[in-house]
Amino acid sequence: MASEQELRASIQTIPFDPRFPNQNQTRNCWQNYVDFHRCQNIKGEDYEPCQFFKKCFTAICPMDWVEKWDDQRANGAFPAKLD
Repeated sequence: MASEQELRASIQTIPFDPRFPNQNQTRNCWQNYVDFHRCQNIKGEDYEPCQFFKKCFTAICPMDWVEKWDDQRANGAFPAKLD
């Protein structure tokens, strides 16, 4: 089991994105989710740089939103173009 100090050392926040300067990070969450799936669709699932977007959206998005968007993508009802 990791000590509290090791756990704190492993916790990182996402970098500042000047496109989203406000406290409300909803758009930042959405954009990172969309960018991750666009990146995977274009470059393939094994393309490591895509993981940056995944790290960002998993850090700031509520998991309920991510699950909803995953369901929408699976059903072909996702509102953004991912190609």
